[in-house]
Amino acid sequence: MNIAVIGLGLIGGSIAKTLKKYAPQHTVLGYDTNEQTMYKARLLDAIDADLTDERLSICDIVIVATWPQAAVDYVTNHATQIKKGAIVMDVCGVKKAVCEPLWQVAQENGFLFVGGHPMAGMEYSGFDHASAGLFQNASMILTPPRGTGIQTLEYLKHFWRELGFARVVITTPENHDKVIAYTSQLAHVTSSAYIRSPFAMEHHGFSAGSFRDMTRVARLDENMWTELFQFNREPLLAELSQLIDHLCQYRDALASGDNEAMRALLKEGRERKEIADRKGDEP
Repeated sequence: MNIAVIGLGLIGGSIAKTLKKYAPQHTVLGYDTNEQTMYKARLLDAIDADLTDERLSICDIVIVATWPQAAVDYVTNHATQIKKGAIVMDVCGVKKAVCEPLWQVAQENGFLFVGGHPMAGMEYSGFDHASAGLFQNASMILTPPRGTGIQTLEYLKHFWRELGFARVVITTPENHDKVIAYTSQLAHVTSSAYIRSPFAMEHHGFSAGSFRDMTRVARLDENMWTELFQFNREPLLAELSQLIDHLCQYRDALASGDNEAMRALLKEGRERKEIADRKGDEP
C-alpha cells in the first residue's frame, strides 16, 4: 500500500519512522516544507520517496500531520489529486474545525476523510525528536463521518494498532474537543501560567518531581497552541472557568483559616484521582 505523510515534524515524522520499522510492506511517501527535514528523512530512510502532487494520486492512505488550518488547506487544495476511494486522515489536536469542512470536501471528491488524534507526544517538536517508539501503548482517537462502515472502522483500528497503539477510540468531533479541552489544553494553559511565578527562576535545589510534572508542557510551541486554543475556544473557556472557581475555593479556605474546608477539598481531590486511576486501568 502507498501511504502519504504530509508534515514530518514530531508526529508525522514518528508515523513515517514507525511505518518503516513495523509495517515495512508499505511504501511511505513523505513531504515537508522544510528541505532540511526532507533531507534527513531520506537519509534516515524514514520515507521511501518524496511525495509530489503526481504521486499523491497513487496513495491509498493520506495522513496530514500539520496544524489544523494547514491540514484543511492542504486537503482542500489537493482534493482533485487524491485517489478516489482513498482514506485521508489528519492528526490535529482539534477535530470539529477540521472534520466539518473536510467531510464535505471528501464527499464531493470521492474519498473518505476521518479525523484522527494520537494521544502521544513530548514537550519537544520537530523531526529530530521523532521516534518509531512514540506511539507504543498510546491511544488513537478517530472521528469518522456518520455512516462509515464497520469494515472500514475495523481496518483503521488494525492499521493504527499495527503502529503500536494499544487502544483506538471512536467518537464524535464535538465530544473529542470537549474532553481534550480538559485532558490536554487546560493542562498546557495551567502549566504555562504556573511557570510565570518569579520563583520559577529560583527553584534550583528546592524542586522535585511535582515541579517537573507541573512545568513540563510549558515548553510548547506558542504559535501552534494559540491556534489550537482558538479553534476550541468554547470548551476550553468552560474548563478554565471551572478551574478558576475551584482554585478560588482553595484560596478562600486558606484565607479564612478554615482547615475543615481545606481538608474536605483535598480529600475530594485525592478521591477523584483514585477513581480516575481505577477507570484508567480498566480495559
